[in-house]
Amino acid sequence: MKRFLFTALILTTTAGIAQPSVQTLVPTESVTVTGHGRATVTPDRFSFMVGVQTVAPTVDDAVTENNRRVAAVIAALKRAGAQDKDIQTSQFSIYPQQDYQNGRLPRILGYQVSNNVTVRSEKVGEAGRLLGVAVSAGVNHSSGINFEVSDPARGRDQGLRKAFDDARAKAALLAQAAGRTLGRAITITEGTQVHHAPPPPMVRAMAEARIASADVPVESGTQEVAYTVTATFELR
Repeated sequence: MKRFLFTALILTTTAGIAQPSVQTLVPTESVTVTGHGRATVTPDRFSFMVGVQTVAPTVDDAVTENNRRVAAVIAALKRAGAQDKDIQTSQFSIYPQQDYQNGRLPRILGYQVSNNVTVRSEKVGEAGRLLGVAVSAGVNHSSGINFEVSDPARGRDQGLRKAFDDARAKAALLAQAAGRTLGRAITITEGTQVHHAPPPPMVRAMAEARIASADVPVESGTQEVAYTVTATFELR
């Protein structure tokens, strides 16, 4: 009798083991779109590069004259309020002035020395005045002025919200066209930021046309930062 009961117990326990169930995953029907948004920000710093070019028969003469004039420009900028950290030498070059004739080796006529300095500051309102001071002090070459936004996060919240709203509006339109309704957002991916700045004003002031103690008229304007958001929404 005991032997029979033991066998019955084994059979009952084995029969009670759950068999694994197979579930089929049905992919969620969805729509994926990309939205765009823009934010307008005001620059809070500027930079410009100015320089002095001199030409003389010898290298020593060209360098000596150039050093004198560049030192005068730097001193004038500092008197006008620019600090040591705001002024940086950005380029120094010496080029021979050569005369080329057919069938002959080039003949050196003199040497051109160029020394450029870059001025940076967060006092945007001082850009025109400092540029005018540099020109009046002896600058005869400038490659432009740039206005920048120091904090890349400025305007980000506004731009991302606009981009997401644009994505949702596109998705809703597509869902309606397909006879469906739009559900929740499944995934959201931020795209790359793109800055749209106006072309920097170019300033070219030669020694013959000095701006005597006058501010150079410049405007910082605004900059646009474009944002993109790619989102996937459920379709119901």
